[in-house]
Amino acid sequence: MEPLSVLFLALVALGVAGSVLPLVPGGLLSVVGVAGYWWSTGFAEPSVFIVAALVGIGVLTMAVDYFGGAIAARAGGASMVTTGVAVLVGLVLLLFAGPVGFLVGVAATVFAVEFAQHADTERGLRVALFATVGVLASTVVQVVLTGSVLFVLVLVVFV
Repeated sequence: MEPLSVLFLALVALGVAGSVLPLVPGGLLSVVGVAGYWWSTGFAEPSVFIVAALVGIGVLTMAVDYFGGAIAARAGGASMVTTGVAVLVGLVLLLFAGPVGFLVGVAATVFAVEFAQHADTERGLRVALFATVGVLASTVVQVVLTGSVLFVLVLVVFV
């Protein structure tokens, strides 16, 4: 196996790890790895159909990464204002306190804003729970998606 092929396969593997690690774009790494591997084989392997499918999965992973928590918060009844403020607070706290800061920031912000808008503790807790579960679930979905990209590419390379 060519060294460049190994590098691009490693990028796809790093994409799986990046799905869990904060600030590491797992989906993007998977897409770059697949495209790079395809390029390194002179566009001979894998087929165009498989490359398109894997890149599509990578793009879907990026969408889940960026919008999964917000979608869950909205599904739980959060307003657009609540969702936007929670994402901003979560990102700031991610920089200072890592993934735990992000989760706590999103949950606390959703609760605080919803409580301020509706003066309903139960509603605030429910919406905060939806947002928190959504963030965690989006991580699981990202691992499954990037893991499937890695699995298919490993099959292409070694089988």
